[in-house]
Amino acid sequence: MVGCFDPLLAEIRDLRFVARIGRVEDLGRGTLAVTGLEDVALLGDRVSIRSAIGVTGGEIVGLARSGALVLPDGPMEGAALGDPVELVGAASISPDTSWIGRILDPYGRPLDGRPLLRGAQPRALRATPPPAAQRRRLGRRLATGTAIFDTLLPLVRGQRIGLFAGSGVGKSSLLAKFARGVEADLVVIALIGERGRELREFTEHILGPGGMARSIVVTATSDQPALTRRRCAWTAMAVAEHFRDQGLHVLLLADSVTRFAEAHREVAVASGEAASLRGYPPSTAHTIMALAERAGPGLEGAGDITAVFSVLVAGSDMEEPVADILRGVLDGHVVMDRAIAERGRFPAIDLLRSVSRSLPEAATAEENCLIADCRRFLAAYDRAEMMIQAGLYVKGSDPVVDQAIRLWPGLDGFLAEDAPDGVAASFRRLASCLGR
Repeated sequence: MVGCFDPLLAEIRDLRFVARIGRVEDLGRGTLAVTGLEDVALLGDRVSIRSAIGVTGGEIVGLARSGALVLPDGPMEGAALGDPVELVGAASISPDTSWIGRILDPYGRPLDGRPLLRGAQPRALRATPPPAAQRRRLGRRLATGTAIFDTLLPLVRGQRIGLFAGSGVGKSSLLAKFARGVEADLVVIALIGERGRELREFTEHILGPGGMARSIVVTATSDQPALTRRRCAWTAMAVAEHFRDQGLHVLLLADSVTRFAEAHREVAVASGEAASLRGYPPSTAHTIMALAERAGPGLEGAGDITAVFSVLVAGSDMEEPVADILRGVLDGHVVMDRAIAERGRFPAIDLLRSVSRSLPEAATAEENCLIADCRRFLAAYDRAEMMIQAGLYVKGSDPVVDQAIRLWPGLDGFLAEDAPDGVAASFRRLASCLGR
């Protein structure tokens, strides 16, 4: 019976009987200088700013003996010197099992018009990952519902992969396939900086009722302040950690880390950090890596977080800062190619530029041979494709290319297949495509 009162107890716990009030001392371009809180506030604390335009949230991004520097959540037109600023405290979130199947914002407020209960235990948004020496190793291979990931790019329990794609190449559809098809107890989806009109389209049509039934969607649209967009990724991760610590296997889908990094850049520059890494401040690398490290295998007795982080790569530039940072810390990267999408093959994955670092351990010796042969023939076709298309290749010039030409239609079709029958059936179809 105690669990029935947990939401009520959580609300009572958060009641504040003493209000710490400061005053706006200076109004800058995008920031506020506040006095009266510098002796009690901590860096990263939330505040509530009351002005003629209403109540606006904010975050303390700088502290000095003369006062605190506050970055507000929204525009402050109409604010005045002397406006009261109330200290709210550390940013946290209190997940609850009743959140499954719901859509919420990064502050834990419902976006689907229904009440949302608060969990019993608050969680810090910027938690530390499990101790490295005590984490379990990667787990078993997971069925994903897609042939290419069931075979050539295996996804294992606790793995973290990056999905590198430009806009309009089917990234959202692939993430929805993961949400519906990957073996997991729960799916947490972070939609960071997405277009507002796409939320219902994604949840109702792309994800569908089946996907929503086991998902928690955390979203911050592109028009919202940088603080809110950045918090979206941290909130989703904290929710995933909550259920991981209950022993569940959580699939985390974050779309996209690029927009998370852009939001962090806005916050960091506003707080005085210089932009030096192709427009990004030095703290960007650590912020991204700290987020990624929180996913992965848990401790003994806990669950795991299997994570897919999407990265927007303009012009397929895999060397841009965000892509370069993530590629070095994840357990695999999947590259989606616009040219493949334009010829109508989805998912538009460039297998030759993609890798899963769960191999070769995730497959048997026989399966690894099939994977190696498939890559070898696709690479041979790719090298000779221009000559083949131009009619310059002469049959018999290279036996491997001859075989690649014969096998290519079947292999290319296999990469687009769904896999409703599981991993073993997918490998049998791959062997058939290779003439085995």
